[in-house]
Amino acid sequence: MGAVAGADVQGDLLRAAQQCLAEPDPLRKVALTQAHAAAFRAGQLKAPADAPPPAPIRMPGRPARLQLVLPRDVPRRRLGSPGGRAAFIHAIAHIELNAIDLAWDAVYRFRGLPAAFHADWVSCADDESRHFMLLRERLLANGHDYGDFPAHNGLWEMCEKTAHDGLARMALVPRVLEARGLDVTPSMIDKLRASGDLETADVLEIILREEVAHVAAGTRWYRWYCERAGIEPRARFKELLGEYAGGYLHGPFNIEARLLAGFDADELADLVEQAG
Repeated sequence: MGAVAGADVQGDLLRAAQQCLAEPDPLRKVALTQAHAAAFRAGQLKAPADAPPPAPIRMPGRPARLQLVLPRDVPRRRLGSPGGRAAFIHAIAHIELNAIDLAWDAVYRFRGLPAAFHADWVSCADDESRHFMLLRERLLANGHDYGDFPAHNGLWEMCEKTAHDGLARMALVPRVLEARGLDVTPSMIDKLRASGDLETADVLEIILREEVAHVAAGTRWYRWYCERAGIEPRARFKELLGEYAGGYLHGPFNIEARLLAGFDADELADLVEQAG
């Protein structure tokens, strides 16, 4: 990818992550993400060993025209009408834009970790940027653009709640909130195909396939944190679900996809139990 104006961060991966987080324009956020991910793969960005503590967490950059509302105030989306379908696509695009920031925040916030941790979350940010652009293309095809509909901030709120604890972040953002996409996307795909929107269904097929690897990265680093701290992962995951995630757990669960993403049978049984 060619140079992006203003993207020079003097080889500092943490500055690159901070720059992507702060950028309010979605298209520029995507361009910066893809440029920095390419630079990281080429060995041109590294996390400095002597980096100071991260800045306090705050809201990432969002376009001024985007209206953020409470989840209950997001309008219902019916796929049978063009406007409803566009609103549905917008909601998924908003999730993917948030996911770019969630991945960059993991890179920026959690210090002193193996290089493989950075590699996983830079790769996730890069994937999510591509997903956002695929969905934006579908929005444009339906006569709309990102920012045309209200959206909620639930994903980022969990990011704030877990800013102090990498173990909790890995447990709850990839393995609860993002894993929810594994559960609900197959039925979304079926509904889109039934409504005749095969192009958007194909985009969601790509996203579903690639999100398994993102949840698996969360599983891998959650267990790494547990092993480092001498914590039994299943029991702690169950505790974290009770502490943070009661309102986020809803069945049915996509057992096959979750197994591929590193959940074991006992963890899945706990999820089913706590979802009621």
